[in-house]
Amino acid sequence: MGDPTAAPRPQRLFIAIPLPDSVCSELARLAEPLRGVSWVAGRQLHLTLRFLGDVDPARVEGVAEGLGAVRVESFILPVEGVGAFPPKGPPQIIWAGVGSGHPHLFQLRQRVDDAVLAAGVDMDVRFFQPHVTLGRCGKGGTPAASSWLHRHAGFSAAPFRAMEFDLCSSRLSAGGAEHGIMRRYPLA
Repeated sequence: MGDPTAAPRPQRLFIAIPLPDSVCSELARLAEPLRGVSWVAGRQLHLTLRFLGDVDPARVEGVAEGLGAVRVESFILPVEGVGAFPPKGPPQIIWAGVGSGHPHLFQLRQRVDDAVLAAGVDMDVRFFQPHVTLGRCGKGGTPAASSWLHRHAGFSAAPFRAMEFDLCSSRLSAGGAEHGIMRRYPLA
């Protein structure tokens, strides 16, 4: 049992758009045994709007409340194309894209960022390339991943309507990250 007077530990958080089961099933079918590639489980697939990392527990409620004030209309997203990060060099992350997205997706991302900043949480301000992470490449996974990317370059699935977004927790374990929904926010 831990020290009851110890300060609460930071929570590893991210904000994401959940995917319908039909889209998760289509994306999960892309996973095939590849040396050096670890695939994300179908139930864990999502479109990340903002990864926050470790957030001070004193700021979590402010983030949750701020996200509750975000208003954006629902929108339709395509699910098409695959790629890898980094864009040049050996693949480390394999992803599925959402085409060029939708203007409301970028509006949602901006309003999420505004809410997070207003709650006093620092963020990495990298360029936003919307995607669904499908897998991670370890050392030795590069040739297999490169071949997979080439074979699935023309991938597409049925578009879906984004109806909500989630504040999620992420706990790292030996089997990979385990995600949990802390709060769900409907889109207008």
